Amino acid sequence: MSIDRMAAVRAKLGRIGYGADYNPEHWPRAVRDEDLKLMADAGVSLVTAGIFSWAEVEPREGEYDFGYFDRVLDGLAETGVSVCLATMTASPPPWLPHRYPETLPRTVDGTVLSPGGRQHFCPSSPVYREHAGRLVEQLATRYAGHPALAIWHVGNEFACHVRACYCDVSAADFRRWLIEKYGDIDALNAAWSTTFWAQRYADFGQILPPRVAPTFPNPAQQIDFARFSSDAQLDCYLAEKAILRRLTPDVPVMTNYVGLVQKALDWYRWAPHQDVAAIDSYPDPYDPRAHVAAALGYDLIRSVRGGQPWLLMEQAPSAVNWRERNAPKAPGLMRLWSWQAVAQGADAVVFFQWRQTAGGAEKFHSAMVPHGGTNTRTYREVRALGHELAAVPELPGTTVHAEVALLHDWNSWWGLELDSHPSGDLDLLDAHLAHYAPLFDAHVPCDVVPPTADLAGYRLVVVPNLYLLERDAAARLASYVEGGGALVVSFFTGIVDADDRAYLGGYPAPLRGLLGLRIDEFWPLPSGGTIGLSGALSTPGGHGTLWSEWIEPEGAEVLATFAGGELAGRPAITRHRHGAGTAWYLGTRPDPATMRAVLDAARGAAGVEPVLPNLPDGVQAGIRGDHVVLLNHGIEPAVVPLATPAPDLLTNPSVPLREVRLAPRGVAVLRR
Repeated sequence: MSIDRMAAVRAKLGRIGYGADYNPEHWPRAVRDEDLKLMADAGVSLVTAGIFSWAEVEPREGEYDFGYFDRVLDGLAETGVSVCLATMTASPPPWLPHRYPETLPRTVDGTVLSPGGRQHFCPSSPVYREHAGRLVEQLATRYAGHPALAIWHVGNEFACHVRACYCDVSAADFRRWLIEKYGDIDALNAAWSTTFWAQRYADFGQILPPRVAPTFPNPAQQIDFARFSSDAQLDCYLAEKAILRRLTPDVPVMTNYVGLVQKALDWYRWAPHQDVAAIDSYPDPYDPRAHVAAALGYDLIRSVRGGQPWLLMEQAPSAVNWRERNAPKAPGLMRLWSWQAVAQGADAVVFFQWRQTAGGAEKFHSAMVPHGGTNTRTYREVRALGHELAAVPELPGTTVHAEVALLHDWNSWWGLELDSHPSGDLDLLDAHLAHYAPLFDAHVPCDVVPPTADLAGYRLVVVPNLYLLERDAAARLASYVEGGGALVVSFFTGIVDADDRAYLGGYPAPLRGLLGLRIDEFWPLPSGGTIGLSGALSTPGGHGTLWSEWIEPEGAEVLATFAGGELAGRPAITRHRHGAGTAWYLGTRPDPATMRAVLDAARGAAGVEPVLPNLPDGVQAGIRGDHVVLLNHGIEPAVVPLATPAPDLLTNPSVPLREVRLAPRGVAVLRR
């Protein structure tokens, strides 16, 4: 039975955790003293500290000085602020690569990445891991039992800048990984199809990472290297975690994933090794649909640990510094997007950063305390949000329930976007959003789960793309539909096995019986091209994009056909009864209106209802336990009628309302 180490943290915080990345090494003691007063004023209850402090606490090899950090942690504890204490290993100090240049990573073309930025280490380097381990041993020994310590934060944003290392140290580690996986060279040769282009290996010592080659590298080798690279980063995390668990067995251990969905790391593989999942989220204020992409990321991070609450470990109070053009968040948008994370399962809302630094690469990245100080719109808004979040202490620990699942798989992602495919336009996240957005707009919660997940609890399962699909996963999909489930599958799914070897016998061989069809040829559309659609599910002007294919029905009912070109009159969208359930198939990427019609039909047949009835367009509702969070993402005011009167805990918790009036970017929290 797993131990819920986060229960004690939730009890200690007594509310949604609120705060920021805190970098005290940037400031003199007088400013740090002021920080403590301002944190109390802003309602801060949780900070991440020490992420980039390695050079401060170990200025020379083996010489440790934690004096200033002792004072920082003591002050935070006295102020009542809990600390997510970083292991400080995310960016090595300059002396490490200077003395041990073999720790520096190399790119696919052999370029050595130098210090001067951050994350300048090869994840397979035993020298880096040894020095990182020594530092973690010092930290855990010194701060075990410190009243400020709440959570351990290992590293930071693993694989953010070095997604894979191609140096000789990594090559040796890759060979070790391959030996553990395959056992003998014949098994590897079979898996990698090395009879093609005379690539057969006589022994493991001949194998290199898939560096720059004269033409397309071996695709199975590339997928295995992606798997290895995720595991190499994970090994760094696990080495530090082992030290922390030995010295502080009751303190939760985690790290933060970068981005809404991160290609380099298999989060499903990482999540069992964390006590709580965490994500960094930076939606673009210039994008009017940024909250939809954010929602997909939040549903994924909630799902990687089976629906447990998660932590939003970084977001921007206003503008970031790293886009081509960095828009500030308009008044109310920071509040709205913070509450969106809470509505979708977050137990903490944490910003990067606490105080806007005067120098360095991120000096123009916004902070809770901006360059202008406390007499600024940003500080007033973050202060108000801190007190508002504290007003609903019942939310932490509550969960979100979904009846729809979207299937996602890192192995398939790594394979799908390789070269030498029918089309170079296929992008997995675009596919996910094309299928997820109609569900979001229909006010339907969604989990994002791997093909290995138990699907029994879902009424509808959506498969935007599983190019790489193992036979046992295909059998689970068939069993799910046979038992009465509803399934929607899009094109180029079920094409290859785990070794990127094409299934024979007509595409998609492992799903032919389930879908009731056979695909003879892929007909990808030219860049920017479309193809008309006609039929019962096609909306006026309906069309497909990206893709088309020659579909031969084998029992499937045709719901829409292609309306032009060589495929005119041939099936485009089908439906097939399989056992007690139904499977839909899309042989193209329908326009948004047609995609919404298809998914509405599928969820209607499956009995999937919106989370609340009569929600206006643009209003999102999240249910956590006995609470409903309403969010108006629209630009117009909205009115939400309530079947049962309920109070808004943010405005007047004692007055039940029959309807909730939301201003643009407005938020309400109701007790059901």
